[in-house]
Amino acid sequence: MGMTISQKILADHCQRKWVEAGEYVMAPVDGVMSSDSSSAMAIKEFYQMGVREVFDPEKIFIVFDHNIPAKDIASANNCVTIRNFIKEHHIKNFYEVGRGGIQHLVAAQEGFVLPGDLFVAADSHTCTLGALGAFTAGLGRSNISSVWALGKVWLKVPESIKVVFFGERDPWVAGKDMAMDFISRIGLDGAIYCSIEYSGDAVAALPMSDRLTLCNMSVEAGAKNGIVPPDTVTLEWIRGKAVRPYKMYQSDLDATYREVYEIDVARLTPRVAKPHSPSNVVGVEELADTPIDQAFIGSCTNSSIEDLRVVAKVLKGKTIDKNVRMIIIPGTQKIYSAALKEGLLHIFLEAEAIVGPATCGPCAGLHMGVLGKFERAISSTNRNFIGRMGDPESEVYLANPAVVAASAVAGKIIHPEEVI
Repeated sequence: MGMTISQKILADHCQRKWVEAGEYVMAPVDGVMSSDSSSAMAIKEFYQMGVREVFDPEKIFIVFDHNIPAKDIASANNCVTIRNFIKEHHIKNFYEVGRGGIQHLVAAQEGFVLPGDLFVAADSHTCTLGALGAFTAGLGRSNISSVWALGKVWLKVPESIKVVFFGERDPWVAGKDMAMDFISRIGLDGAIYCSIEYSGDAVAALPMSDRLTLCNMSVEAGAKNGIVPPDTVTLEWIRGKAVRPYKMYQSDLDATYREVYEIDVARLTPRVAKPHSPSNVVGVEELADTPIDQAFIGSCTNSSIEDLRVVAKVLKGKTIDKNVRMIIIPGTQKIYSAALKEGLLHIFLEAEAIVGPATCGPCAGLHMGVLGKFERAISSTNRNFIGRMGDPESEVYLANPAVVAASAVAGKIIHPEEVI
């Protein structure tokens, strides 16, 4: 009996030939990441354990992204605590305001994670980085402190679910739509503590930006990790980023899966998740004439340069509806710079959208775009639970960037073709 790619990564990190789904392992990590929202609590736990030194200052990554630029005094003081910890322990990989961006996208673009890695972070969307052919998972903040101390993580080996996407996508169907369609089939708790392995010719045809989006939303089905077996797209992505050895794993042909899903992407239209669940998914055509107050492009899910190019394609020569405000936040400082050089920011500003610095901000209802009572938003983010982006009586619809941009122009949820 063979092993899945996730089993192989965990087995090799434990220096074992085999690991069984359901067993517990203690495995050394290749890296551990935290942010301004998670690091301070982890620091407190770290010192309460009586530990004085981190396991390896070069394998710890701290990226400020949630409440930055500091939205209030508490956020500013929180960052001071973290900066002092960074200095005390000589942590090399610190991405301050203006030098990084949203942590998962920074990790992907800077080469924190390579194929075959075991990488953990204090954020549920760490599964994003499985797009690189690595086992990447979110942990609690107190768990991060123990990884800082030991350089190891205690995990249960997850069962695996295989999702085979096949067929040719419609030009307006993106990785976001594939993810939401799958979540609508399996439900929010359908993959609890499972490894979701994405494969098929439709996945092979996806650029890395869409693969990151696909894996990002794995946790919305309850998964421990999402993963795409590495291929030539992966190799092209890590070219120039890989400064240490890596290993490309593939699942065995006789690997065991709890379930296998086969989805024909040729049958998909752009998907939209209605309030208040990422699994409450319908085709965009079913929501025609649903008015909106805010359109948001950003978050770790859909703020890549590829996403911004699609948004610019839709917005070029047009103006945002007078009853709508549109907020666009590039995912990282480098993405922001690329959008500036390509003239995308000019298109956004001409359309009367506002462009903000790389931050999580509105996605979690923190700042820079919080919704008020009874307001309705369409967003490229990953969650639309009650109160996620603001007032508990607001509503959030999730969609791919093209649908968000088109809806901002029309003032209502609409298929991009109707705007183009």
